[in-house]
Amino acid sequence: MKYRPDWPAQFATLATAISHCETFFDWYNHDHHHTGIGLLTPADRHAGNGQRINTAHQTVLDNAHQHHPERFPTGHPDRPARVWINPTELHAR
Repeated sequence: MKYRPDWPAQFATLATAISHCETFFDWYNHDHHHTGIGLLTPADRHAGNGQRINTAHQTVLDNAHQHHPERFPTGHPDRPARVWINPTELHAR
């Protein structure tokens, strides 16, 4: 949180700190797409919408590759099969 550009140097009151954090947590959970969980929001991930969203994303990637393969010099883009925020040693391999 403290690395966000809108993080104040200090809060005037407890109420302003709470208000700021409520706004931040809402954004973080519902609007911020996390690379560690496949560019989903935590809210989408927890609601079970991940597979539907990943399928739609892959459809867009497939269409883009089909119509403009020159834009993909490393080959066909695929969404990751599994994602982790904090991979265990077993999952990191």
